Amino acid sequence: MIRAGVVGASGLAGGELIRLITQHPELELAFVGGSSSVGRRPAELHPNLRIDFGLTVQPVTEDIADQVDVVFLATPAPASAELAALLADRVPSVIDLSGAFRIRTPELHRRWYPKVDRSTELADRFVYGVPELVRDQLVDAPLISLPGCYATAITLGLAPLTLELGLDLRTVLVDGKSGSSGGGLHLRTADLHPFRNNAITPYSPTGHRHAGEVADFLARAKSGSVGSLTMSAYGVPLVRGLLTSSYVFTDGTVDQRTLQRAYTRFYKGDRFVRVRRHDETLIPVPDPQAVLGSNYCDVTALHDEEGGRIVVLAALDNLVKGAAGQAVQAANIRFGLPEETGLTMQPVLPA
Repeated sequence: MIRAGVVGASGLAGGELIRLITQHPELELAFVGGSSSVGRRPAELHPNLRIDFGLTVQPVTEDIADQVDVVFLATPAPASAELAALLADRVPSVIDLSGAFRIRTPELHRRWYPKVDRSTELADRFVYGVPELVRDQLVDAPLISLPGCYATAITLGLAPLTLELGLDLRTVLVDGKSGSSGGGLHLRTADLHPFRNNAITPYSPTGHRHAGEVADFLARAKSGSVGSLTMSAYGVPLVRGLLTSSYVFTDGTVDQRTLQRAYTRFYKGDRFVRVRRHDETLIPVPDPQAVLGSNYCDVTALHDEEGGRIVVLAALDNLVKGAAGQAVQAANIRFGLPEETGLTMQPVLPA
């Protein structure tokens, strides 16, 4: 068995990691760590976890290296930067779910994460990216930085355009809509039920850090280029799930048939990316409710001939494919397991 530790056990992503790890046939939950919840059992922190795992939340020290083979950091970015520096070269694999090491370019990192002080040398050692796009780099990787939930959806949506078709994307405008769990458990007035319920909240209308990491990753991935990539983000009255709508303007010529073939070809054999036709089901897809509770990302690309643009839609569960599920997927690849191990659950509908 592969011994796994979860740090940030009291958070939403931490709870989801515990749920997935304890159902995984090859992972053993060996450590749960945190600061504010030291001494508490996972079942006290997460009402859905009634099982007694025989563990309580412990402070994180370098001694964790004797207890785990992989540690998942479901912690805020400043804490992840400190913990990664402590655990790198001690734990065989560190998988960080925060934004501490997502953006490689130092200037861009300082712009979007000004409060996250990290070592440039350490940041350069992290493998970043959606598993479907960097699979070979994850094998035996000691340090892995997972994309943000929005970034996962945007990148999976755009990758076939740049990496398969080699298009130069002159302008990409992203509209992102996410449920309340995307903000974690921080108490903010805008997230209180009287204000959040039945509301569409423009919490980041002129820019979002996840767009920065997508642009940084695609620039390093090469093939086609991306000129300007900007994003507006909105909170919607969901708990789980998000949808990104990317409006792409390119000087290249492409029609609907070419798009569909390119996306199908690019993701052939990828278990967790489902290339959809917008009108193939009883409800239009992609739709977050059609992926909830699963590690799937549903993607559709549409050619808007009249508007001279490509519309790319991507939906996922922000706590699974956008966080904990993708972390387990990366761990599976890292330790040579079948990629889908422990992640074969189907979406729940209605939810």
